[in-house]
Amino acid sequence: MIRGAIFDLDGTLLDSMAVWATLGERYLRSIGYEPRERLGEVFKTFSTEQAARYYQTHYGVPLSVPEITAGVNAMIDRFYREEVRPKPGAEAFLRQLQSMGVRLCVATANDGALARAALERCGLLNCFTAVFSCADLGLGGKGEPDIFRIALEHLGTEKAETAVFEDALHAAQTARADGFPVVGVCDPYEPEQEALRALADCYLTDYRRGERFFAFAAQMGIPAADRGHHSLSR
Repeated sequence: MIRGAIFDLDGTLLDSMAVWATLGERYLRSIGYEPRERLGEVFKTFSTEQAARYYQTHYGVPLSVPEITAGVNAMIDRFYREEVRPKPGAEAFLRQLQSMGVRLCVATANDGALARAALERCGLLNCFTAVFSCADLGLGGKGEPDIFRIALEHLGTEKAETAVFEDALHAAQTARADGFPVVGVCDPYEPEQEALRALADCYLTDYRRGERFFAFAAQMGIPAADRGHHSLSR
């Protein structure tokens, strides 16, 4: 039986991964510099402070590290509060889960206040009973299962009855290793899609084609009368 669901935010509920992939270039252009390389690749393992120093040493940006960091953070804040969009079909999918009585929450590595602001703007916040943030809780990220365990305790459901929805392979691997059913969600910015598809108990290419999940849910024991299968299968 599926009684609970824990959703990742970026790339899973929100169509937001492009901003992270292009943030370095966008910031440089905003201050009058033209990027010479794909900074998303360069900055993949960088902290914001490390990226700021890279701007100084490789592009001669005369601003201080705190000034650069503040500028980058302002761009991120504006994107989540004013621009980000939900993934197609996400709201209908979530409402269907609600109608089935499935308890829903969010577990994200992103800032909690930004996550809530983005979800509210997109009309999704009231689908969830809570938003948990690795950043807010002082957790290192989703390489460890702590965020999923905290979300599970809040939902009050059994682990085997609580699906974790993730677009990132490493996070899906963490949830799977800890005993959660995993639903992989396709996002073009995850380079290891085939590995995610192979790992997941269920894999969704698009929320508007949710029949795979509802077939999976049926196998887990949700009655057919409650699934709403046809409404989400196109």
